[in-house]
Amino acid sequence: MNTTEQVEKILADTNLSTELQNIAHKVLRGERITFDEGVHLYEHAELGYLGILANFIREQKHGDKTYFNRNFHLEPTNLCVYDCKFCSYSRLIKQKEEGWALTMEQMLDIVKKYDGEPVTEVHIVGGVLPQYDVAFYSALFTAIKQHRPDLHVKALTPVEYHYIFKKAKIDYATGMRLMKEAGLESIPGGGAEIFHSEIREQIAKDKCTGQQWLDIHEEWHKLGMRSNATMLYGHIEKYWHRVDHMEKLRELQDRTGGFQTFIPLKFRNQHNQMSNVPESSVIEDLRNYAIARIYMDNFDHIKAYWAMISRETAQLSLNYGVDDIDGTLDDTTKIYSMAGAEEQTPAMSTKELVNLIKQVGRKAIERDTLYNVVTDFEHVVFEEEKKPQYYKLPVVN
Repeated sequence: MNTTEQVEKILADTNLSTELQNIAHKVLRGERITFDEGVHLYEHAELGYLGILANFIREQKHGDKTYFNRNFHLEPTNLCVYDCKFCSYSRLIKQKEEGWALTMEQMLDIVKKYDGEPVTEVHIVGGVLPQYDVAFYSALFTAIKQHRPDLHVKALTPVEYHYIFKKAKIDYATGMRLMKEAGLESIPGGGAEIFHSEIREQIAKDKCTGQQWLDIHEEWHKLGMRSNATMLYGHIEKYWHRVDHMEKLRELQDRTGGFQTFIPLKFRNQHNQMSNVPESSVIEDLRNYAIARIYMDNFDHIKAYWAMISRETAQLSLNYGVDDIDGTLDDTTKIYSMAGAEEQTPAMSTKELVNLIKQVGRKAIERDTLYNVVTDFEHVVFEEEKKPQYYKLPVVN
């Protein structure tokens, strides 16, 4: 039974409510669902129903293709001037003995370690410190591009950009233009959390507002550049806060078309100030991916991080709207494990990752940052690997 027939079978179910039938009809016709319908899905739709609709959309857009990329993660510092309640990674400046702050030379040494490796992207994100300002990051981006012109620089979130632009007394448009001129090529999706002030004030009140996050991405899109978006879910927010968050992203995407990927990020409660908040179940994780795929009709891709949610859940997510599961990873990136992720020492070779995708009947496609195909692994036969090669990959992009 193909995906269209599965949706039609749903519609033939006489027990299905009128509201859910109307939503299924919209999905089948390629029509946008409303804010209220998004909330209704969260409150009333069962996992099986959501999976069929989300998989229909996923296969309309991508067929069986499942994307990953090979890159490495550069973390300038885990010290930060901000005190986000959900964060397990950063340390306040007064806790500097528990952290690190790399010099320009140390950062470039990390980049040079990957000379000759088949990586296509460096992902740069970390804490916010005064010494990492506009001049510093401009020089870093330029030095990376001079050393390795083919390496795509994806770096910093609006949290960092808001801070350094304010410090430099320049507006967002000027700041983003300067970053592009220095060698920045795309922006990851981190720092979005939940946009609504009711929640943001409680979990991340110090850093940029939801609107400021959106404004910085909009200025970047005006330059003809691409970025990603995230949503931190499964903590103190209500369902309508999630839909409000996705609605704001959908509205900006209507205006600019600059977003590539939406990444729902599961809240993990280990080693942070919200350890009393229970985590969402796997069922809720899959429901959230599916609703994101249904609601975010103008986003090409929905991504899940296998190292954060486990390999098995990542495989399941490929039937609930997800078409990208990040990539091969080693344990030098700490943001997953410090938050209590399923994979405490995440490492997967390209062969293992391709097999993980193929085991659930999907086609593994290695991509670059802009989703150009690097390698289609459908007919690739791996030689026996004596020693798997691991590549560092980003955390929030």
